[in-house]
Amino acid sequence: MMSILNYLHTIRRRSLRMFLTIARIMVPVMIIVYVAERLGLIAWVGHAIGPAMALLGLPPEAGIVWATTVLTNIYGGMATLAALSGGVQMNVAEISALGAMMLFAHNMPTEQSVVRRAGASALFTGALRVTIGAVYGAGVAWTCNALDWLQQPVSLDWMQRDAGLAAGTPDFWNWLLSSITSLAMILAVIVFLVCLLDVFERLGITRLVTRLLTPVLRLSGLEERAAPLTTVGVLLGLAYGGALIIEATEREGYSPRTRLLALSWLSLCHALIEDTLLILTLGADIWVILVIRSVFTLAVLAGVARLTLPGAPLARLLRL
Repeated sequence: MMSILNYLHTIRRRSLRMFLTIARIMVPVMIIVYVAERLGLIAWVGHAIGPAMALLGLPPEAGIVWATTVLTNIYGGMATLAALSGGVQMNVAEISALGAMMLFAHNMPTEQSVVRRAGASALFTGALRVTIGAVYGAGVAWTCNALDWLQQPVSLDWMQRDAGLAAGTPDFWNWLLSSITSLAMILAVIVFLVCLLDVFERLGITRLVTRLLTPVLRLSGLEERAAPLTTVGVLLGLAYGGALIIEATEREGYSPRTRLLALSWLSLCHALIEDTLLILTLGADIWVILVIRSVFTLAVLAGVARLTLPGAPLARLLRL
């Protein structure tokens, strides 16, 4: 009986420590982003980058959607797209390109704060997300246009009929309730993950997952012991993976390069199931936003791994 109580106490202590670490990062950023949204600053940024979207082969409205997504989250980007849906015409290629850009770069004020706390450069990983998002989006739009692929028009009329998407920025009390609910959900998920990872470790599943991921890890340059935690973030989200990496770094002492590679991976590719499903509802092509994007991400990470080898200029610049 005493051993069970000790085990539950350990789980509670680890979970609460991880949650408080994440909450101290997320709450101030959530407040700042909400104020900026209420003041119209996010919409202003979107209009400012609208003309640059033409260079990427996308309509100007895509700039407003992407800016909102980058500074808030995918739901915020979808809400903006809902508000613009009556005046924008997009085909499958364009919505897939925009959707991939949203998947690469979203909720960056909060998520990059987590990355910084977890021990990697928020500036480097943030620039990586925006740059890779723009390059990939442009590549999809240009290639599909040149080869006449995925040119079928996409209907966004259903978004106008969805009051939840088109409602815009919530009032203070709705935002507060939503934020508290999100934090409670994060705490619940963290407790679940701590228990699950402990069970996996005891059953040997962690070692099995590591062996299965070894070929991928060799390409990405990531240490094998960081594989399970990175996998959690890839599947569930950067906040969860980041919390686990913060805790594991304090316990096991990951090297700066391992933290950078793991968090670069999570920055470019996380919440793979939920976020992909959201973008699919917009009419995007699953090959573009999931399969090809995952392969492209792996190629980018392989490049980052080579550029951050001991003694390389980038490694010195990032103090790895």
